[in-house]
Amino acid sequence: MHQVSETAKTETTRSAEAIVESPSFKQLMREKKAFILPAILFCLIFYFTLPIMTSYFTFLNRPLLGDITGAWLFAFLQFIMTWTFCTLYSKKARSFDRLVEQIKGESK
Repeated sequence: MHQVSETAKTETTRSAEAIVESPSFKQLMREKKAFILPAILFCLIFYFTLPIMTSYFTFLNRPLLGDITGAWLFAFLQFIMTWTFCTLYSKKARSFDRLVEQIKGESK
């Protein structure tokens, strides 16, 4: 890659750099990471637990509610987990949006 000299940078580039360096933007990134990373890790672990457990263990094959086995209940819980995560993210995104509006106001 080539180096861009300071004289070649546009006003937009300088503005974007100022936004990225602002405390509000850094707070937004911290809050997003603090929410998204643990949520994604939980969802991935929860998702991959079912195929791993059904591959190596048999206790999920036993009926728990009538003819419904533990594997079916676990699979159904994955749908509930997905909807819960979507609802939580939608609510949390409102606070992210407020921070974005604050950042936009500061950059004017």
